[in-house]
Amino acid sequence: MNRTYRPVSARPATRADTDAIVDTLTTAFFRDPLWGPAFPDEQQRAVQAAAMWRLYVTSALRYPWTLVTPGVEAAAVWIPPGGTELTPQEEEGLEALLTRAAGPEVAKAILTIYDQLEAAHPDEPCFYLSLLGVHDDHRGKGLGMGLLAECLTRIDALGMPAYLESSNPANIARYQSVGFTARDTITIATGHVATTMWRPAS
Repeated sequence: MNRTYRPVSARPATRADTDAIVDTLTTAFFRDPLWGPAFPDEQQRAVQAAAMWRLYVTSALRYPWTLVTPGVEAAAVWIPPGGTELTPQEEEGLEALLTRAAGPEVAKAILTIYDQLEAAHPDEPCFYLSLLGVHDDHRGKGLGMGLLAECLTRIDALGMPAYLESSNPANIARYQSVGFTARDTITIATGHVATTMWRPAS
């Protein structure tokens, strides 16, 4: 059953928002069941993860589909149909970036995760929700789901489906409430499970 969430104001992000988006995502995923342990050194996790999130955010900003609340309390990073999360050059440099940030073992493990996620991507053109996060200081206000609902309204207007991977089982019911259905599960080498989810065009 679909649920109606309180609408929130949203705007396309600009390059000037990069630091704030990275900060929001770093706090949002710090204790995520998948992405938290991907950086096992909790003392260094925020700095290490931020380097990765910065790459993905700055790359996604080449499309007009990163949407944020006015103060970047929440951010949704979408890749439009036919787009890619990273450019070929960025893909080529990802291992080196991760190695510099967190060491070769962490880099290798994260690349394996990305390979598994990429292999599960649907062939059908769709909007892909790469990242959705709410800053820790603003949790519990409905901003994340409100932002997602606003994004989906815009995607629906284009008559396109949407796809995501839920790295946190606690979020599956929330995604289902706005029209996503579970598609498959991906068991990461660490034993953590990600759930792929699909929302048809409406």
